[in-house]
Amino acid sequence: MVNQNGVNQLINAIFALLIITVKLLILILLIQLPFASPYFFAVMMAYGVFYLSNYMNALALDLPTDSYTEFLNRFKTSLSSLFQKENIDELSLSRGLPPNVWKEIFNLKPLSVAIPKEFGGRGVKVKECLGLLSAASYESLPLSLTFGINIALFLEPLAKYGNEVIKGDIFKHFLDYGAMGGLMITEPDYGSDALSMRTQNQLIDNEYHVKGTKHWQGLTGLANYWLITSRNANAEGNLGRDVDFFIADTHKPNQNIEVLEYYDNAGLYMIPYGLNKVDVKLPQENKLIPESTGLKLMLDVLHRSRFQFPGMGMGFLKRMMDEATTHCKERIVGTSNLFSLDQVQFQLAKMQSYFTLCSAMCAKSCKVSGIDNDVSGSGVHANSMKALVTDMMQDSAQMLVQLSGGKGYRLSHIGGRGIMDSRPFQIFEGSNEMLYTQISEGILKDMKKKKTENLGEYLAINELTSNASKLYKKEFDFNIGSPISQRKMIDLGKVIARVVTVNDLLELNNDGFSQQLTDNSVEMVRQEIVMLLASLQHHQNISALENLGNSDWMAFA
Repeated sequence: MVNQNGVNQLINAIFALLIITVKLLILILLIQLPFASPYFFAVMMAYGVFYLSNYMNALALDLPTDSYTEFLNRFKTSLSSLFQKENIDELSLSRGLPPNVWKEIFNLKPLSVAIPKEFGGRGVKVKECLGLLSAASYESLPLSLTFGINIALFLEPLAKYGNEVIKGDIFKHFLDYGAMGGLMITEPDYGSDALSMRTQNQLIDNEYHVKGTKHWQGLTGLANYWLITSRNANAEGNLGRDVDFFIADTHKPNQNIEVLEYYDNAGLYMIPYGLNKVDVKLPQENKLIPESTGLKLMLDVLHRSRFQFPGMGMGFLKRMMDEATTHCKERIVGTSNLFSLDQVQFQLAKMQSYFTLCSAMCAKSCKVSGIDNDVSGSGVHANSMKALVTDMMQDSAQMLVQLSGGKGYRLSHIGGRGIMDSRPFQIFEGSNEMLYTQISEGILKDMKKKKTENLGEYLAINELTSNASKLYKKEFDFNIGSPISQRKMIDLGKVIARVVTVNDLLELNNDGFSQQLTDNSVEMVRQEIVMLLASLQHHQNISALENLGNSDWMAFA
């Protein structure tokens, strides 16, 4: 397999050598000026300046000079100041953001973290991407999701799989003009069943014709670029099993996406969603180049996105925790504050545990989810992160509103807004029930392969859970028979996700993370595991009734 970074470095070196050559030619002409004709000299000088200027732009040599700490601190300070000035609580009551607010945000070049250095960005480092997402979600979860869509679902796939011919111009538009991009997978009749999508492509006269209908795409009508998934149609009109990815530039002829309807999404007001008609003609270079199959490319993209969900969760969970702690310390009930109540202490400790577990996810993601890594086969780990962190986000928002009382039940309150804004995170990119089921399927399949039915014995030899399983040895000392019902699969998936995350937490703790927060989280997770295992082991095969029968209470009153 060709090393793409090595190819890029070779191309950059050749370009740099050409630029130096042009400089030398100009210098020689300057030295020889008395012997050269003015016309010849003028033409060569113009050519040299033009040549140099073009390659300077193409290579985006105006690289960031500030450190990441300086960049992130400036972003945090500027965003906080902007949202105070514009009153984010009031802005959040309306859909979208005013153009001047978007402009000020993108003047900070937030998406530079997801653009390669050779194109003027900061280098697509996971730590920097997650740090930006976290900083944004502390102030606004919808803004963080906007960045997350751009980073994980467009810029990173482009950086890894895009044709070199188109990268420079697209990255330049993101850096210099505040462009945005999104991903189109979901269709009205095919949600989680993405492999059955009906959007199709055909190569006609050296152009790909892509036609279909997509919906629930974040940034509908707002994104300048779209990464569109489709299946190839043969001469008989039958669709292939593999998936192809194409980039559409909405500003170019025959590449615009028509918005048929804007949806009235119940939360995330900042982000437009809707129904989109795709009927575009794209040059061949706009097709992403998979390393093997398009399906593997899609898994790599989606798993990497799920690995980076903790970045969006991190700032949000910290904000919920900070708001709840401040309110409980300030709110007086009788002769003491809320903070002194036992149940409140339990809820705040739970929020701290969520903060701790998400910290572990972020640290682990930095090690495993970079674009140099193939994460197409990391389903158990990626699904554990996405499902668990989004459950924690929703639970934290619910706890903040409960602790805040009536004041929290308002869209202008960060908690009330947080319930509706975090809720869809449990649904999109794979509903959590589906992801927990897939986690269990993966684990049970591997247990069968390793010829063990004892959960504790298996977790002790799985690298994702080996260290954490030692802490819960007593709880996991039982056998799992196969097959088990889906409701039990979901409970088991929730258990596995927690053990995987505690395993990541122990790794972070070994690097110096707070021992007290680690210990508290280990025990909080133990309590959750015991409850989930009790549910798993005592499920009865109760099904919904088709006919409710004699069930009108008023007939018996």
